[in-house]
Amino acid sequence: MLLCSVPPNDPTLGHVDLVAVLPDQRRQGVGRALLARAEAVLAERGVTEVLLAGNPPYYAWPGIDVRYTPAVCAALAWGYRQDRTAWNMTADLSYDGSPALRSTEAAERRLAERGITVRRAEPADLPALTAFARSTFGGTWDGELAGSVGRAGAGCHLAERDGELLGFAAYGSSRPSWFGPMGTAPAAEGSGIGGVLLRRCLRDQRAAGLDRAEIGWVGPVPFYSGSAGARIERVFFLYRRSLPAA
Repeated sequence: MLLCSVPPNDPTLGHVDLVAVLPDQRRQGVGRALLARAEAVLAERGVTEVLLAGNPPYYAWPGIDVRYTPAVCAALAWGYRQDRTAWNMTADLSYDGSPALRSTEAAERRLAERGITVRRAEPADLPALTAFARSTFGGTWDGELAGSVGRAGAGCHLAERDGELLGFAAYGSSRPSWFGPMGTAPAAEGSGIGGVLLRRCLRDQRAAGLDRAEIGWVGPVPFYSGSAGARIERVFFLYRRSLPAA
């Protein structure tokens, strides 16, 4: 099985989203043949560089799990070079005293004194949320927000002041245990908005019966560690290769 794609924002960059070979068919050149086919198809579309990495917003994993030694060996054998490292973090929701479930009431009062309201996002908020995410962080979160707002097993919380969005946090777009995306306007960073939004979402996930939340493809590790006691649990290598000129 093979899945590949080209992101609309960069048609010269192709992604191999998934390569799967039956166990009894491995080490027979099947994976190499599939990848060669993907590279040929992508080259026909004008792609000059191929990534073995997640293609947001729709991806299973950021890259190759470092524990999956056969896949790491295969990527290197196929001529790919390690480009970046990504990681997922886990927030423990299994007990009442978890840092991930700390109350946000005092922090929300402090925000309210500054005119900042924190609330659950509703479907009517989606156009403003996607516009805010696109203009502030790029265009890859629209689908995840659409899959979180107003949907069973998912949700989103936002912060605003005088009708202006300052931040959001979402969960459950691809699976109930998945947290993200989230973002705070640069002008509001350091205000405590991010920690409040994060823990509101995590409490929702705990109320839904989950004992852990996975924070995918984490950027600011110290933020998630400090705000929710999250720990790095899965690490991924991301690979890329330049295609030969036609």
